[in-house]
Amino acid sequence: MKKVWIYNIIFFLIFSCSTKDFENKSKENDTVVSPNNSSSEKSVDPDINILNKKFNTIEKKKFDNGLIIEWYQKGDGAELKNGDVVQIDYKVELNNGKIVDGNQLLNRKSLPFIIGYGMQTKGWDIALKELKVGDFARILIPSPLARGEVGVKGLIPKNADNYLYIRILEKVNPIRTIDGCKVWLFEENKSNTIKFNRNNRIVMHAMVSTPSSPLFVNTYRQNKPFSFQFSDNGVVPGLKKSLINSKKADRMYILVPSKEAYGSEGYLDFVKPNEDVFYNIFVMDVQ
Repeated sequence: MKKVWIYNIIFFLIFSCSTKDFENKSKENDTVVSPNNSSSEKSVDPDINILNKKFNTIEKKKFDNGLIIEWYQKGDGAELKNGDVVQIDYKVELNNGKIVDGNQLLNRKSLPFIIGYGMQTKGWDIALKELKVGDFARILIPSPLARGEVGVKGLIPKNADNYLYIRILEKVNPIRTIDGCKVWLFEENKSNTIKFNRNNRIVMHAMVSTPSSPLFVNTYRQNKPFSFQFSDNGVVPGLKKSLINSKKADRMYILVPSKEAYGSEGYLDFVKPNEDVFYNIFVMDVQ
């Protein structure tokens, strides 16, 4: 296990950059739409009871790794791929029927999910790239592609298979794109008016992943949020650009292409050369 200070070094890896250029490009290149009008492809409305109903399997696919997908409904939307953000309605059960995960446990009709960045176990990313917008499926995720021999203490036993019931409700467009960096805004408090720019400081929690290194940074784990000024050197350029105009209490996803992150060199064992970097962010304050 790497020490906490390494996480901070990774996040603040030195890049030479002009903050003035960031601000000017943001004004010229940003495309902004309302968070409530950001979905590119809506398929179905959430139904809080549908995951608990009985359905007949209309199609089934088995994989050599033990994963099995059974479709209850087939959608006619786009096929999912790495980097897509979708709203999902889901639950995860064990063999005994115990529900151990799901948006309804959080009293939410759906939750956002990005494909290919290890937001859940390996089996999720493998399976979801077989689905389309509008699909409703039951997915057997065998233990090695779930929590494996580790399990989750007090919740998921060791070597337990997972059963994922999932509906792909919609694919969501970013609200802002600049120099290839994509921003999705899922929650905001519109009464907050102070925006992050070159004159102030941002404080935020972040979970950071690449396709090869899920959650290599998690500030919640140590309760040590990141804090930096717009003018600071040492911040990933694409992240800085993407955070322009963000406000206190914003919850957002940011996907930074490799050329705006660690480029062809990568970083240590965490970021491979030419890997994009995904940030799951909660803005605690803009000062």
